[in-house]
Amino acid sequence: MCGVWTIAGSLTPVPVLDRLDLVADPVAAALRSLADGSRLAVAEIDPSLADTAEFCAHYGSPLEASANCVVVAGKRGDTVRYAACVVLATTRADVNGVVRRRLDARKASFAPMDDAVSLSGMEYGGITPVGLPADWPVLLSPEVAAAPELVIGSGVRGSKLLVPGAVLAKLPGAEVVEGLAR
Repeated sequence: MCGVWTIAGSLTPVPVLDRLDLVADPVAAALRSLADGSRLAVAEIDPSLADTAEFCAHYGSPLEASANCVVVAGKRGDTVRYAACVVLATTRADVNGVVRRRLDARKASFAPMDDAVSLSGMEYGGITPVGLPADWPVLLSPEVAAAPELVIGSGVRGSKLLVPGAVLAKLPGAEVVEGLAR
C-alpha cells in the first residue's frame, strides 16, 4: 500500500518505517511495534501548513480524506479521563454527547492545549492516534475506520501520515463508535 496513495496530491510519501525521524518520538515507538507499520507512509510538509484546511488547499489532498484527532478531557468529580477522537475533517466529534457518555463524565471538553501536548508527547496541531498513552481510548468514527486511505497527523507539524482506516481500527485502545461524528 505504501507506494500508491491516491489522496497524496503533491506530497511525496515514503514508507514511514524508513523515515521515523519525521514523526514524534511516541509515534516512532508505536510504529516500531505496530504489525501494520509497513502499510503507512509519511510525507514531509511545511509546518506552517499543518492545519487541515491550509494543508489540503496547498498540497491538493482532498479534505474528505483527512482525519483530525482531538484530545478530549472528561471530568466527574476530581477524576479526569482522556480520550482521542478521530473523525473526518468534514465532520465534528460529538464531545458533549457520545464522548461524554463513553468517558462516564459529567462534563467533557477539548483538553487544554498544554495538557494535550504534555500528556501525548506530540506537538499541538500534529497530534495523532498513533502512539498515544495506552490508557486512553481511541474513538474512531465508522467513516474513519472504513476509509481506504487517510491523511492524519504524525505527532509533529512538519509531516503527515498516510494510513488505511483499517490500520487505525487495530490500534491499541481503538473503538469504532457509532454517532461519534456529526
